Amino acid sequence: MHLNIRQKVIAGLSACLLAIGFIGGISYHYLGTIEVKQNVVQIADDLRETILEARRYEKNYLLYGSREDLKENQRYTRRGLEVLAKIVPEVKNLKVASQMATFKEELLAYRQVMDELASRTEAKGQLSHRGLEEQLRGHGKTLVELAEQLVAFERQRILEILTTLKAQLLISLVVVLAFGGFLGFIVSRKIIRPLRVIENTTRRIAGGNFKPLPVLDTRDETQSLVEAFNRMVAELEKRQDQLVQAKKMSSLGVLTAGIAHQLNNPLNNISTSCQIVLEELGQGDVEFIRRLLTSVEQEVHRARDIVKGLLEFSRVRDFSLKPIPLEDVVRRAIRLISSQVPPGIDIVEEVPWDLILDIDSQRIQEVLLNLLMNAAQAIKEPPGQIRIAARRDDGRQEVVITVEDTGVGIPKEELDHIFDPFFTTKEIGVGTGLGLSIAYGIIEKHYGAISVESKEGEGTRFTIRLPIHPPRIEESPAP
Repeated sequence: MHLNIRQKVIAGLSACLLAIGFIGGISYHYLGTIEVKQNVVQIADDLRETILEARRYEKNYLLYGSREDLKENQRYTRRGLEVLAKIVPEVKNLKVASQMATFKEELLAYRQVMDELASRTEAKGQLSHRGLEEQLRGHGKTLVELAEQLVAFERQRILEILTTLKAQLLISLVVVLAFGGFLGFIVSRKIIRPLRVIENTTRRIAGGNFKPLPVLDTRDETQSLVEAFNRMVAELEKRQDQLVQAKKMSSLGVLTAGIAHQLNNPLNNISTSCQIVLEELGQGDVEFIRRLLTSVEQEVHRARDIVKGLLEFSRVRDFSLKPIPLEDVVRRAIRLISSQVPPGIDIVEEVPWDLILDIDSQRIQEVLLNLLMNAAQAIKEPPGQIRIAARRDDGRQEVVITVEDTGVGIPKEELDHIFDPFFTTKEIGVGTGLGLSIAYGIIEKHYGAISVESKEGEGTRFTIRLPIHPPRIEESPAP
């Protein structure tokens, strides 16, 4: 039978409480026994003192024959018997009960001999009974020894109980610590560690990596939590896909007006060339007509490339890493954005023609478009410059891409939030705050990193670092 975490914790706490209750009960019993034995020791001390007093008056009586000494002896003897009468019922279940019975027998025998000695002395008028005196002294000595043995015996028993109690408390401490360690293990393994894994996975998801968590067959709340978390991750990935595509459509809407101007130029050239050909047809110079038709073909290719760039940008494809010349990706991005760049802003491209990377060209183009568009919007008053450059860092086995502008810059207090979702420095209605967040996720998915440096009034530089040889990954749906 598999117990869930709650049942395991409840069972552990219940067992711990039962163990503490059991140990507490036994300790309470031992303390009660020690209290009884301490009382017995005190009574045994009193008995010993009583016997010693009775013997003192016994010696005085045997030496001087004083009736006062005899009375005091008898009084102390009675006191001893009264103490025994009270204590015997209390200790009847203890080992000392047999010694108490022996002590009582000896005390009765002592009193009998003393009474017989006193009666003979009164009858004969003299104190000379050697046999009875010897018996009396023998009984008195035995009583003193028994009283001392009682005291020693009970004190030894108290010490033994205390030793047992200390050992028991030590064992109890070990048991409690063991239970605590077990509960700590359960809490750490079943609660804290999965929560840390989920925390780290949440950070990974924030970076754009939607790989699900492995589900272990624990049959408890942890398994249910991980399964629910994976369902949430799948839904987030789906929403991310929709969000990215919506962002693309939004960007296409921004680019469309400029693309219309870019298409209008080759179409005007084509129209003009066709009209001239029609006028010159049949009577014009063949070589001149050939040049016009060649110009028409070039303008058609130019228009085709513009449309092809739009289609490539808008098409939804699976994420895949392929060797692509970085210069081609950069130039396509510049060609798409050029219509949105105001006059007076120059775009300078410094990317080596032989720099080839394993990248998803569509996603990297999207990142570059976003950075270039932001750079153009950051230059409020032309003239200005946007520089995009790339270099190979063989020491770190990576390619460094920089996009910098001469715009207004970003306030220092906003730099730490620039890649947060829905954070934007633009006016309300101008930016959604998703572009840089999506770019951050794309770069993370390429096993790279993106950072920003900026000074107000001087401009901004975005730095992208991509590995030359990224780890091989399975193709997954695009973010």
